[in-house]
Amino acid sequence: MELNLAVAALGALAHDTRLRAFRLLVRAGEGGLSVGRLAEGLGVAADGRLSFHLKELVASGLVVARQEGRFIYYATRYDAMNALLRFLTEDCCGGAGCGEVVDACPPEKNR
Repeated sequence: MELNLAVAALGALAHDTRLRAFRLLVRAGEGGLSVGRLAEGLGVAADGRLSFHLKELVASGLVVARQEGRFIYYATRYDAMNALLRFLTEDCCGGAGCGEVVDACPPEKNR
């Protein structure tokens, strides 16, 4: 992962609502969640403020949106999340005494 992409991803997560939303999406799995379910899980209104935060997560590359009928679903891009984790830990402990970083979600689950 390039530095500018890591900065964008970390910047998107540097807000409590976006970080909480991202964590809900990680737990939800590949199917993601509708805006209504996200709002319910966050305890916030499904309004323009939530849409703004979700657009920021999509712009960061950590989340993808898809439309199904009248509903928009958001889901974690596990490949991007894993790339960020690898970027953050690639030189952990100067390479001494650390184990290899394992993907948080195996690639076969990330279709």
